[in-house]
Amino acid sequence: MTDTRGPQPPHETYGGEQAVQQGTQPYHPPQAYPSPPGGTQGGQHPGQQTAAGATVRRPRTGATTQPRTRKARLRVAKADPWSVMKVSFLLSIALGICTIVAAAVLWMVMDAMGVFSTVGGTISEATGSNESNGFDLQSFLSLPRVLLFTSVIAVIDVVLATALATLGAFIYNLSAGFVGGVELTLAEDE
Repeated sequence: MTDTRGPQPPHETYGGEQAVQQGTQPYHPPQAYPSPPGGTQGGQHPGQQTAAGATVRRPRTGATTQPRTRKARLRVAKADPWSVMKVSFLLSIALGICTIVAAAVLWMVMDAMGVFSTVGGTISEATGSNESNGFDLQSFLSLPRVLLFTSVIAVIDVVLATALATLGAFIYNLSAGFVGGVELTLAEDE
């Protein structure tokens, strides 16, 4: 295939240099940083100085950019006892509700498997005599009685956990006054 356009004006490259005709030299793309005359000296690394004292900067090839993280060292100087009490109260109520639900589910599963009737029969035979039937485990461990017992334990747990967490906040504030508190290092991704 032949070029039928005729003579063309030379094209401009970066920096105002004239383009080299295709037949004489291979094409070299423009450099980000101009290279010193004579190339690098003695296997210099990027950023080293040349004999004239100028710093040669080479473009970084294959450089990976990692996200920088900002870090801050903070100190927990004081814990507000009122907010600690509110949060611990809500968390202990949630724990108490979970305890009651877990006890009910466990009782239903054990009743469906026949654990109470089997163990109750064994206990009534062992404790019974000719005049009485012995101890009745099924009536003693009925669902309402188990839920009542679990609810009492959950209420005691709510009161104790709230009181201990609030007392812990007061003790932390006293000790933080002496030693400065707990230091945390927080990092933020950019």
